[in-house]
Amino acid sequence: MLLARRNLTHDRVRLVLSITGVALSVMLILLLSGYLAGIYRQSATYLENAPGSVVVAQQGVRTFAGSSSFLSSDVLDSVRTTPGVAQAVPIVMQAAVLELHDRKEIASLVGYDAAQGGGPWKLAEGRTPEADHEVVVDQVLADQHGISIGSALTILDQQFTVVGLSADTSLWIGSYVFAGAEAVQTMLRAPGVWSAIFVTPSAGVSDADIVRAIAIPGIEAFPKTDKIEADRRGIARIYDAPLGLMVGIAFVVGVLVVGLVIYTATVERRREYGALKAIGMKNRTLYRLVTRQALIAAVAGGLLGVALAFGLAALLIALRPQFPIVIEPGAIATALAASLVMAVLAALAPARAIAGLAPAEVFR
Repeated sequence: MLLARRNLTHDRVRLVLSITGVALSVMLILLLSGYLAGIYRQSATYLENAPGSVVVAQQGVRTFAGSSSFLSSDVLDSVRTTPGVAQAVPIVMQAAVLELHDRKEIASLVGYDAAQGGGPWKLAEGRTPEADHEVVVDQVLADQHGISIGSALTILDQQFTVVGLSADTSLWIGSYVFAGAEAVQTMLRAPGVWSAIFVTPSAGVSDADIVRAIAIPGIEAFPKTDKIEADRRGIARIYDAPLGLMVGIAFVVGVLVVGLVIYTATVERRREYGALKAIGMKNRTLYRLVTRQALIAAVAGGLLGVALAFGLAALLIALRPQFPIVIEPGAIATALAASLVMAVLAALAPARAIAGLAPAEVFR
């Protein structure tokens, strides 16, 4: 290990390059995976904080985010009278485009009954709506456009007054805006129409029992966890392939940088390696020497990459809080493991160079 360290530190510029190459690769892997994890977390936040454990929606509506579901008041009455249902909380949800400072902002407008739930779960400032013309706006959206308590907001040609700012309600494609259910239904010209019903089973009744019991034509019931997973799969179909490609490119770049640095150092010191072979050092020992050099660079670069990822993630969240980056312990372990794999792969070319080196090279 001492010889490997000396070979690496012989040219400090190359050492810095190899460590930096691994660090940037690990940092990019963590940021990309953290961005995807953040999107997954955002997509599940509303359902995780909504009341109940079963979601009732129109048949065929598998995902919660970005889907349209229409339920009549008769459906709500039927769900409420279903045996085993302790509580049924309806909400109406509609995508809306807000015109703010000559920019179009997409928002998920949620209409709910404050007495039952389904609205903002955490207020940063203000209160919940008490009148039809009042709304709660996401705090991130408010900060971006100078919206404060008392500000006027136009939604679908209707004037509202902002009475509260909600926390943890920002999405990568918009934000949640909360208003009274009747106000939203009136705005949509759909009185008595709901988008979803959140069901809480009675004591001793399971989610599966409720799903089987709600047998209404054209209506389906799912455990909330199934809806969350369906949303996750929908997001994965959009993001997994391009982000996976970028992660793969980052990995290959890391391998090439470390491999090139170690290979160049090996070729330049071929006479020294030839001398070692001439005095009896076996190829296997030299392979370990080269691999250790790569491992030292990879471990140092991996740890530096983790630190850089956390620092840059904090900066990005501060600048663009609507784009969360969640760096999970599992992702860190995977990235560090990837750095070790980089080291092993990067050592292949230098090892081949050593294997083909004849001891007589030292006398040329």
